[in-house]
Amino acid sequence: MQQTNQTILTPSRDSSGAVLAALKAAFPQTIPVLTGYFVLGLGYGIYVQSLGLPIWLPPLMGTVVYGGSLEFVLASLLLGSFSPLSAFLMALMIQARHLFYGLTMLERYQGYGLRGFYMIYAMSDETFSITCSAEPPEGVDRGWFMFFITLLDQIYWVASAFLGAAVGSILPFSTEGVDFVMTAMFVVIFLNQWDKEKQHYSGFIGLAVPFVCLLVFGSGSFLIPSMICILVLLLGLRKPIEQADKTEEVAP
Repeated sequence: MQQTNQTILTPSRDSSGAVLAALKAAFPQTIPVLTGYFVLGLGYGIYVQSLGLPIWLPPLMGTVVYGGSLEFVLASLLLGSFSPLSAFLMALMIQARHLFYGLTMLERYQGYGLRGFYMIYAMSDETFSITCSAEPPEGVDRGWFMFFITLLDQIYWVASAFLGAAVGSILPFSTEGVDFVMTAMFVVIFLNQWDKEKQHYSGFIGLAVPFVCLLVFGSGSFLIPSMICILVLLLGLRKPIEQADKTEEVAP
């Protein structure tokens, strides 16, 4: 009889108590992401407003696209003539790493139903860095724990982007030069990647190829050839680059 009562009193993993416990456990894991997304999302929203785009666009793209640096690029692309090929290649170059994120987490997210599909869809760099190693406290359902980490991170980004757009549309200050935030962001990403690499082959390719294509094709037509050449070179030289990095790691 005592065992039966214990079974009845134990909440199921999908009960409101279990879900709330997972939310409480997930929130502290996402605080660093909250601080980073708040600053970057605020800048993104203000940047979109400086381009003259509507206030609802940043939260919409944060919900549908949720691509961070890709959203900055898409905002600027909306001001020019639409080029599907250019937009596709740009998105592929910027976000290709997310394909590997999803493949890496397939086994970890297996058995979570629709939650698993959402968690793969909404997997940002920061979310991946948390969920690939974070473990829920004892007694907390892993599926809901991972789900709330992913959901909270996206909420932070969407809310910050909307707040930035609102600030940019309400407060009377000059947004001249705000568009430089995108350039600064990509410079920081490049420098971080440069520091992580033992050999800087991919960095040199990323610098040299656009410069050569700029000289050959001109400023109005160099983007697509540059992206195609970079993609081909990185795929073709992937094994030598990886081997060079491994050799550098084992060297005394």
